[in-house]
Amino acid sequence: MRSQRTEGTLLERELDKPVEEQPPSRERWRPLSRTHKILFGITLVAYATIIVAVFSTSRLVALDWEVMKWKPYEHWPQFWDFLNYYVIAGQRGPAAIVVSAWLGWRSWRTKSWRPLLVLGVSLVLLNMSVGAVKIGTGRLGPHYAHIYGSNEIFLGGDIFPSGHTANAVVTWGVVAYLATRWRRTGAVLACWTGLSVGATTVYLGTHWVTDVVAGWCAGALVLLILPLFEPIITSADDRMCGYWAETVGPRLRERFGGRGGNRPGGKVNLPVRPDQKRTSVPMARDHRDIPSRANRSVPIVS
Repeated sequence: MRSQRTEGTLLERELDKPVEEQPPSRERWRPLSRTHKILFGITLVAYATIIVAVFSTSRLVALDWEVMKWKPYEHWPQFWDFLNYYVIAGQRGPAAIVVSAWLGWRSWRTKSWRPLLVLGVSLVLLNMSVGAVKIGTGRLGPHYAHIYGSNEIFLGGDIFPSGHTANAVVTWGVVAYLATRWRRTGAVLACWTGLSVGATTVYLGTHWVTDVVAGWCAGALVLLILPLFEPIITSADDRMCGYWAETVGPRLRERFGGRGGNRPGGKVNLPVRPDQKRTSVPMARDHRDIPSRANRSVPIVS
């Protein structure tokens, strides 16, 4: 039988053991807040309402035709050249290239793949969600409309919802999502870009009004659901950083002989996550660097 003294000793040993803290990268991501859930629900309901309105040929479809007949580009022709180039900010290719360059610089600076992974996940979600609705509706654009007052669906088109608008919301919204210092300013600029690109497509006559409103909702839904994929992004980031440190980094150093990489005996530059702290290892002092006792004004007490 164990005595009280023995049990007390074992308990003290258990308390003295260092507690293994879970790395921040492996912590469970915080659930969505109540406000976040409410915004997601409102946006989802608005998106579904627009889809039903287009299918039922409601007053929104009549508004589409009224704006198309009005032809805004004929009332303000002086803005045509500028807005025809400005709408490129919503095209997936050019916008993704510009944002990828900036996020690539962020990844190199923070020693993390997370910025590029967030952009990749957001674009995959955007293509899957918007592409499915485009194929399912098959709506034609204003320039190819046949019957006045018709919703122009199931005719082999791919105009609903507006891909330019949704892509502008998601691509530039990711920049604000990943911002650390100027997040509020980035959010304002992202909102302005999404709204202005959508309005520009209506001005140019390439999209219906309902296409643009649905594109805003589709892009906002992708940004609102993106935090749910943070655990997957974090896990992929850890694996990619580990693979780079263990496989790619040594091969590059061996291939280039230390040029542009880590030199033997020098500082080791391994990928480090932002939540990890760099600590310097103290080096042993050489006994020859210590002055002798005779040269000291204060005697050394042994």
